[in-house]
Amino acid sequence: MRRLLLFLITGAALASCSNSRKEPEALKETEAHENTTIAEITQEQVDAVGIQTDTVQYRDLTNSIKANGMLNVPNQNKAIVTSVIDGVIKTLHVLPGDYVKQGQVIATLTNPSLAKTQQQLQATLAQIKLTATELHRQEELVQGNAAPMKNLQRVQTELTTLTSSRNALQQELAAMGVSVNAVANGKINTTVAITAPISGTISSVSAQIGSQVNASMPIAQIVNNSELHLDLFVYEKDLPLLKTKQSISFTLTNNPGQRYDAEIFSIGTAFENNTKTIPVHAVVKGEKSGLIEGMNVTGIINTGTLFLPAVPTEAIVSHAGQDYVFILQKKVSTRADKSGGDGTVYFFEKWAVAKGITDMGYTAITPVEPIPAGALLVTKGTFFVLAKLTNKGEEE
Repeated sequence: MRRLLLFLITGAALASCSNSRKEPEALKETEAHENTTIAEITQEQVDAVGIQTDTVQYRDLTNSIKANGMLNVPNQNKAIVTSVIDGVIKTLHVLPGDYVKQGQVIATLTNPSLAKTQQQLQATLAQIKLTATELHRQEELVQGNAAPMKNLQRVQTELTTLTSSRNALQQELAAMGVSVNAVANGKINTTVAITAPISGTISSVSAQIGSQVNASMPIAQIVNNSELHLDLFVYEKDLPLLKTKQSISFTLTNNPGQRYDAEIFSIGTAFENNTKTIPVHAVVKGEKSGLIEGMNVTGIINTGTLFLPAVPTEAIVSHAGQDYVFILQKKVSTRADKSGGDGTVYFFEKWAVAKGITDMGYTAITPVEPIPAGALLVTKGTFFVLAKLTNKGEEE
């Protein structure tokens, strides 16, 4: 009985000693887990890295919407050059990229059938002269009662018909580019000039010398970039923020270094091609050199300013899919080390935030938990603090 009692007491004592050894280890693990959000930075590291701190401050930030789109020229600033008659291209005077003025000759076309129409006009003009003379004679005869009135009326009707035919032929030849005055003076020309209907740049030439063309075939295309439009496509959620007269800053996809300006003049009322985007139309302002229809662009639409709590953008770091800032929790000053350096240690706590709009190097933040009033946070050197914390977690 005594041996059994002694055994039980001894076992209890051993178990107690075992538990007493495990408790500190568990406590250390708990403390280590709790400290994985705290980075310890020495004064030497602060000086070497250039870590800076500041408080969260309210700033006027420009709210904007980012959207993609392309440059476009309105239809009234584009023209397809065609001929009003069939014929063969005799000469071409332009190349793609050339600038032409309205009325400038860009090609000539020849058609022998033009001679027939001009001959008809010449014959009609001659008949009009004869009929006018006959009309004058019939008026004199009627006045002297030497001829019946019906002869005068017949000549008047004939003159009216000839005048109508003359007008129609003149209109036809003028539309073809034939000089009516030259035809009236006895000249016949089977070559007509094809002129530019608008001023602008030749974007393409589809005909060549000797090619047969008709009225439906394009000879060249002209684009006037003086009225260049920007079409951006925004999502439905951003539509309430948009209105006319808002300014847009945009860059070319293949040249993001150069910025251009535009202003909204129209907002679409229907989705674009079965997508969830709405077209926003803007007119390009200021400098347009280097801009061509069809270029892809990225635009920033300025929708106004908001007064929000913000920090320098470099104060925010991302880790494991979450954005953070580092708040100064405490600073412990100790005696200088043996080398004479400052023994101060800074304790920075990782603080989860949600990023908002960014403008001029500052980003609005919404903390997951409220940041203490007047708290200092790291504004420069944040990535070093995160690295220290991450390495600490790996070591532990």
